[in-house]
Amino acid sequence: MSRKKIAIIGSGISGLTAAAKLHPNHDIHVFEANDIIGGHTHTEQVEIEGKTYGINTGFIVYNDWVYKNFNELMAPLNLKRVPTEMSFSIKDDITGLEYNGHNLDTLFAQRRNLFSPKFYKMIKDILKFNRESIADYNANAIDESLTLAEYFNQKNLGKMFINKYIIPMGAAIWSSGEADMMNFPALFFIRFFKNHGLLSIKDRPQWYTLEGGSAAYLEPLSRPFKDKITTSARIKTVIRKADSVELVMENNNKITFDEVVFACHSDQALALLDQPSQAETEILGAIPYTPNEVILHTDESLLPKRRKAWAAWNYHLGIDNKAPASLTYNMNMLQSIEDAPVTFCVTLNRTQLIDPSKIIGRYQYDHPVFGPKTEGAQARYHEIGNQQRTHFCGAYWFNGFHEDGVNSALRVVQDIESQQSSAGTASTQGAHV
Repeated sequence: MSRKKIAIIGSGISGLTAAAKLHPNHDIHVFEANDIIGGHTHTEQVEIEGKTYGINTGFIVYNDWVYKNFNELMAPLNLKRVPTEMSFSIKDDITGLEYNGHNLDTLFAQRRNLFSPKFYKMIKDILKFNRESIADYNANAIDESLTLAEYFNQKNLGKMFINKYIIPMGAAIWSSGEADMMNFPALFFIRFFKNHGLLSIKDRPQWYTLEGGSAAYLEPLSRPFKDKITTSARIKTVIRKADSVELVMENNNKITFDEVVFACHSDQALALLDQPSQAETEILGAIPYTPNEVILHTDESLLPKRRKAWAAWNYHLGIDNKAPASLTYNMNMLQSIEDAPVTFCVTLNRTQLIDPSKIIGRYQYDHPVFGPKTEGAQARYHEIGNQQRTHFCGAYWFNGFHEDGVNSALRVVQDIESQQSSAGTASTQGAHV
């Protein structure tokens, strides 16, 4: 097997997975635009009263059901995982509604809901949606072109279920605006919920965090090829030629490779390509990204007023449903932090309401926006992947999460190894002639 010189653009989970798998047999070089590796995996080390806490601000949790390849990637790293709670609450700024779906006591944390017909109708609709969506999925009865709004209409589901439960939950999961969620492909949405046990009341996966924070895996995973990583790498453009690929850097230096792997976001990959094909323009352009402002802080006022309503994920409902998703993660719950004198919170898109004196860090994470064209674009991967010495990986090719980043990278690795296998077979056949 001949060694190839391969550029990998991006050091998130996709880039690191591709690098880890390709490094033994190829001359890989990882380029990261930021000054640290990890992409959406970041753990902030916070010192409070003489003790340091590693708080996650991006990738937080994973499970055994869906994250099989991620778990396999982690297995040889000897990292300890910690079981976590995955509860979800609503805090409605307009009506004052608060509830936490963790158990009956927290569901009725706001005791007036015990006497609310609308609240009971929402619960009834939750059970109906869970039951009927699974049945429709198993019967292949959900048209690929159907949006969530159309599916809800078909099922005659109530506004409270839609606006105070399922759409906020989807917006929280995908860091997407509530209005955008209504245009989500229903089949895509229901498949994800089913696979993650979110349509079951009892049969659900156990979720975990990594001890010390998610970033604990970055150093051991990248250690074998750490000298092949360049941070603060500014790439102007990528030029494909018949026999090579050129990375043109910000200082106009050119670096030549045999292949290039775009392990960055779809819009970033498209912007870097010197002469994108029509297929690349159509496919990568159909999966845009949206920015989300993320704040690490200790301001408990962002959580529900009633402590019983505090959940691991706390969604804020406001006036503008076209605004980006707004939620607060209770990191003490998610990371099983029991000895901290403060509550560590990570809030998306609600910076103006956070006490500035309690802000620890500010970050921006961009997330893919899945719409009616998403699955069609994803299905066309092989029109652009493994073409023109070019490969694409990233969580946007599937559901947008860490396991998806790993799976997309494994597909790229398989493509490159298949090339080598085919070349080896051709060479062997030629030798026998």
